Amino acid sequence: MILLLIQIPWLVASGAEPAPLSPEFQDYWFSGLAELDRYELSQSRYGELVAGDAVLIFVTEDFLPDKQVKADSSDRAATGAVPVLKVNFTKKFNTGIYPYSVMTSSFLPLHPGNPPRVLKVTASVQEWCGHVFSQMNLRKNRYQVRSFSYFESEGDRKESVDAAMAEDGVWGLIRLDPARLPTGKFKMIPGAEYRRLKHRPAESEPVEAELRKPEGELWTYRLHYPGTGRTLEIDFHAVFPHIIEGWREIDGLTTTAVRTHTLRNAYWENHSPEDQLLRRKLGLR
Repeated sequence: MILLLIQIPWLVASGAEPAPLSPEFQDYWFSGLAELDRYELSQSRYGELVAGDAVLIFVTEDFLPDKQVKADSSDRAATGAVPVLKVNFTKKFNTGIYPYSVMTSSFLPLHPGNPPRVLKVTASVQEWCGHVFSQMNLRKNRYQVRSFSYFESEGDRKESVDAAMAEDGVWGLIRLDPARLPTGKFKMIPGAEYRRLKHRPAESEPVEAELRKPEGELWTYRLHYPGTGRTLEIDFHAVFPHIIEGWREIDGLTTTAVRTHTLRNAYWENHSPEDQLLRRKLGLR
């Protein structure tokens, strides 16, 4: 097997050479399949805990750093595309009579540089009052952020943020290489979903990060933001492919998620009515 070595000049630290991707990694992530993980969700909203579903979708694809979109062509030399691990993170839950549908997408290069930074993050929240959407694009050393909301106090915004590590990149980095997870005290951009639900601007905040490696099969990556008191703990398997087993988000009440099903599947090909049976295999209603 040929070991892939891809370098993105403005993402790799000066003088650093990215390590080749291992045969194990290539066998799993370049198989033409996505990994779908379903979680039993207990979501904190409006001072209550409500039940729901969360799904993490992991898949590799080619991405155009300049245009910030998925490449149509497979000719990387001609297009300048780079391979990324795309993470689509969805949540569905009900608050009283009306439903919430939340989705965040992040695009992490397979050689993410130092610090490891996502190229793009999008997030949307839909519920019966209306919907909001935000997009964050890495442009060299800054993130350009656009957000749209039906709230008068927020409206349509454009922001520019220093390119600190984004919390939304953690989910992909765990799957790519947990040894790259930063620890200690530094600044991080909180997750897009959190910012939308809390009506917070896009800005980096002090964070305290810890990678816990207890004896056994699960490790935990812990992020604590002292300014807000919020804590995020993600449990994942210590051995490759580092499947995420669940997480806890402590911000007043505690949101929890526990993995119940995993399916490797080319889901984009399964769009016929009979393919709805696959939802049962994934534990979805």
